[in-house]
Amino acid sequence: MSKKKKRKPSHNKISNLTNTILSILKKDRNATFNYKQIAAKLGVNDASSRNQIIKKLQQLKAKQEIEEVDRGKFKAIVNTEYHTGILDMASKGNGYIISDDFEDDVFIASNNINKALHGDEVEFYAYKRKHRGKQEGEITNIIKRAKTEYVGSIQIHDKKNFAFVVVDSNKMYTDIFVPINKTLKAEDGDKVLVSLEDWPEKADSPNGKVIEVLGKPGEHGTEINSIMAEYGLPLEFPHEVEAFANQIDTSITAEEIAKRRDMRKDLTFTIDPKDAKDFDDALSFKVLDNGLYEIGIHIADVSHYLEPGTVLDDEAYERATSIYLVDRVVPMLPEVLSNGACSLRPHEEKYTFSAVFQMNEKCEIKNEWFGRTVTYSDARFAYEEAQAIIENNAKINDAEVLKHKEKIDTTIPEEVSLTGKEYQTSVEVAQAIIKMNQLARKMRNARMRDGAISFDKVEVKFDLDDQANPVGVFFKTSKDANKMIEEFMLLANRKVSEFVGKQKKTFVYRVHDEPDESKLAQLQNVVARFGHKLNFKDKGSISSSLNNLLKDVEGKKEQNLVDTLTIRTMSKAEYTTHNIGHYGLAFEYYSHFTSPIRRYPDVMAHRLLQQYLDGEKSANEEIYEERCKHSSNMEYLATKAERDSIKYMQIRFMQDHEDEEFLGVISGVTDWGIYIEIISNKCEGMVSVRDMKDDHYQFDQDQYAMVGNKTGTMYQLGDEVVVKVKNADLTKKHLDFYMVGKPEEEN
Repeated sequence: MSKKKKRKPSHNKISNLTNTILSILKKDRNATFNYKQIAAKLGVNDASSRNQIIKKLQQLKAKQEIEEVDRGKFKAIVNTEYHTGILDMASKGNGYIISDDFEDDVFIASNNINKALHGDEVEFYAYKRKHRGKQEGEITNIIKRAKTEYVGSIQIHDKKNFAFVVVDSNKMYTDIFVPINKTLKAEDGDKVLVSLEDWPEKADSPNGKVIEVLGKPGEHGTEINSIMAEYGLPLEFPHEVEAFANQIDTSITAEEIAKRRDMRKDLTFTIDPKDAKDFDDALSFKVLDNGLYEIGIHIADVSHYLEPGTVLDDEAYERATSIYLVDRVVPMLPEVLSNGACSLRPHEEKYTFSAVFQMNEKCEIKNEWFGRTVTYSDARFAYEEAQAIIENNAKINDAEVLKHKEKIDTTIPEEVSLTGKEYQTSVEVAQAIIKMNQLARKMRNARMRDGAISFDKVEVKFDLDDQANPVGVFFKTSKDANKMIEEFMLLANRKVSEFVGKQKKTFVYRVHDEPDESKLAQLQNVVARFGHKLNFKDKGSISSSLNNLLKDVEGKKEQNLVDTLTIRTMSKAEYTTHNIGHYGLAFEYYSHFTSPIRRYPDVMAHRLLQQYLDGEKSANEEIYEERCKHSSNMEYLATKAERDSIKYMQIRFMQDHEDEEFLGVISGVTDWGIYIEIISNKCEGMVSVRDMKDDHYQFDQDQYAMVGNKTGTMYQLGDEVVVKVKNADLTKKHLDFYMVGKPEEEN
């Protein structure tokens, strides 16, 4: 007889058991667990696994990492200091926590994420060990989800009666499970907005439901709607908000005029982009008998129509800002206000909130006045028209401009004639523009001497056809006319802020902290590649050195790269009631006051200023600080959406140029590939190292370069290269290139 073979017991070792048990106990620190409950959480029930758990519990008890509070029932010993922070997800499911308790980010391995998602506020504890020099930790609790709604493509599994949504964001490491009865009848492949509902303990994916079907991937409307939905931003106003706005009395009444300073007879005009529909600021100009110039900065009095506690004000606060996408503006206020009652259109009387200054030839402010006004716009100019007037009269000096009208040239070339010709012949307005430009230059020069930093970054714009297809790319640069308007807006913002700030009353400030030293050091390393030197000895040398750098790179291949990197060294400007000044502008006091049609903080500034002009006490700081945080957050989301829409349109533009070759500049180098920005259109894409077949390339972090092992060929940050479009993927928002080589290697 053959002997029966005895079945060997299972001895499969449970991996990472110590950390797993500690994680279970520490996640619910006030509860007790026995070995059966822990085994159930691990999904094991064989004798070997149970024995491993029992043995490990006794070991942890002996080490005094856990305590046995009753026979067989264990609880975590909380001798670990817990921290809080924000999770930043990386590739492969790992993440980093940004916490005020640690100078550097804390590394969180994928098995210690514990169902937290990108941007979540989390509780965590730090291990004694480190991961590649970084402190390592484990998430123990999710304090607050950053978001619960995600955009993705739905995959329908009809036979299995369920679906999965594959989220667009590369920060999302899991799909979302959706029961078939919660798909909102979306078709397979549709772009959808899905809401998280719950995440069962043993489930790999969270459960969700589709709350909106956005459309077919790749279609223009779908992709724009997806961008807005991704950041939780609205595309339309609720019906009740539109209805409320439409019933507002927008007439100009004698009773209201009597409460205001009447400035309708002062020469007043607007200068805006040629395609602008809302004009929220105007300038007035007058020469006084004492030789001083009286210049008024007149801002739409939005707060007159926007009453606190109404559905309209609530909606404006929630939005906090208008959003400027490539093909549309999503306004903060309904059109009846933004393009109608509050827009300072030509030949119309409007209620305004004004800052009026009397200054001499040296731009010294001799008198200032703030308050509600009524104004009348005599003319509407596009920037191109104002620029033509400035350029045509560039040789007229300070003394001549107001004395010799016959010297003023108001001829505007036909190609930039964008509005009614009746305004072009206005010598008075032309004189005002020339004089105010001269004054603005002096104010700008004074700011530069005080340490302001001159950011004139090139903006990418698109020519769109009737179907919103990009047919061309052009660059928007800031010229004298733009800078003149900017300078007087800065003057109003600064002086309003200073007026309230010196009273020590609650106000909404726009602040900007000093740049981060480590980022400055990184910038120095990069620009040295192009032969630029920086001097960061003290605060004054930092600003002057950065200004010299920005001036030196003008028109050079590395300009956009250096401009972008320099902006990244700066701290992020934000709204707060705690004034620390504005580093980039070199102002001790600064607020946003001049754009209430498109920014809610400006509305708050108007209200507070009027309160204080009326002699009222200081407003509640805590309430306004919360509103400032909300405004800063909404500004951040709007900026992300605007950038995504530009990226989308760039990729869409490049779809018609596949297999074409372009000259570009290397804008980034990583171990997975090289990022290149095309010089002619500023579109950025990536060459994957996997597609570089002519050699085996390795990333050299010290030289910001990819280096070939055999040939020694080096592709370094800032190098000019020739690339060919490989793929323009609208769905993934990704542009891929093939590397052709360096320009001299083309032949």
